[in-house]
Amino acid sequence: MYNTHDILETIKMIEEEHLDIRTVTMGISLIDCIDSDIDKACEKVYKKITTYAADLVPVCQKIESKYGIPIINKRIAVTPIAMLASACQDSNVVKFALALEKAAVAVGVNFIGGYSALVGKGFSAGDYALIESIPEALSVTEHVCASVNIGSTKAGINMDAVKLMGKIVKQAAERTAARNCIGAAKLVVFCNAPEDNPFMAGAFHGVGEPDCVINVGVSGPGVVRAALEKADDTMDLSGVAELIKRTAFKITRVGQLVAREAANALGVPFGIVDLSLAPTPAVGDSVAHILEEMGLEQCGACGTTAALAMLNDAVKKGGVMASSHVGGLSGAFIPVTEDAGMIDAARAGTLTIEKLEAMTAVCSVGLDMINIPGDTPPEVISAIIADEAAIGMINSKTTAVRVIPAIGKNVGDELEFGGLLGSGPVMKVNTASPLKFITRAGRIPAPIQSLKN
Repeated sequence: MYNTHDILETIKMIEEEHLDIRTVTMGISLIDCIDSDIDKACEKVYKKITTYAADLVPVCQKIESKYGIPIINKRIAVTPIAMLASACQDSNVVKFALALEKAAVAVGVNFIGGYSALVGKGFSAGDYALIESIPEALSVTEHVCASVNIGSTKAGINMDAVKLMGKIVKQAAERTAARNCIGAAKLVVFCNAPEDNPFMAGAFHGVGEPDCVINVGVSGPGVVRAALEKADDTMDLSGVAELIKRTAFKITRVGQLVAREAANALGVPFGIVDLSLAPTPAVGDSVAHILEEMGLEQCGACGTTAALAMLNDAVKKGGVMASSHVGGLSGAFIPVTEDAGMIDAARAGTLTIEKLEAMTAVCSVGLDMINIPGDTPPEVISAIIADEAAIGMINSKTTAVRVIPAIGKNVGDELEFGGLLGSGPVMKVNTASPLKFITRAGRIPAPIQSLKN
């Protein structure tokens, strides 16, 4: 039971420290919508989504009113659309994107994810068709998000897919250049993608999931930073880790409460709580500022990777005590344009892409929301993806790349998206050519640690 102190503390977290439920995401299986006629398949997709998610937004709004906890995003994740596309005779896969967009508008959600393909070992015809259609699909929709999983610890890395995705990311930016290259900001390339991730742009509903499920992502970097700010400067790092654990426990309990309330009200199973500390561009809601509160002059300084490793571990340890069902990505996000402290560090030159890559070895995701020069060659983008996938593959963890080629802009220029996606400088990329390596294609074999059976 909550006592008076707990209630008052939670109210302060919400009002002063930016505690919120970042997303309530409904996962919906579209397996039963498969049809050889793409128009019939799209009709089934629209009908199922609008039936299952009809009350998602109203239920979330009622929970917000009941508990006073902001729910920032209401989202939907669906079965990877490439699976449906494989059964269709019509290769115009963008019809699925338009059906998803229509459904998202009809039910009032912020984003819908699952315009996705899982190609860690190879392609089906539907995978090729969907991947090639991504730039167009993201240019003609507002709410649709896309993702492609190109590898795993078990399978290795599909370098044919890596090569292709360098081109697709560049095209997605070019097709939406007039809208600040937003297409690339809605596209994620994964290694070891989780099936129950509630966060966009990488959310999809995995084939091992129920027909319908509620997953929740809770965010509280401001709460963690505030707790550390009150701590004695002489506190050692064991004490800092313990303080973060206790704070993460409290944050996760709020997420667990909202997740169960939403699932019960909608009559669907509760899936997981994602423990990720997801920042925003708002002052006081930054993962970078947590690291600086630990004692770093600025995020990106020597010691940043160690501090982030401790933060990520402490968040997980505190969160798993608060919820019996933890999943998704769970840890600390480092999306540059979405984090006020990271934006400042990138502008100052303290935070570089090379340092960010090192940090991704110990955090939840990967190179996220990074603006790069618009003239970056596709093979360099592919090589960035390959490097990040290698970190995920070898370390048996999820890694991802969401870089935005800022068409027409150079290093130091600014690219602004607005809202949670924020803004940030175009960062320098090492352009020494990896063309020959990327052109070899084929597969990077799975590492020895994949042989666990």
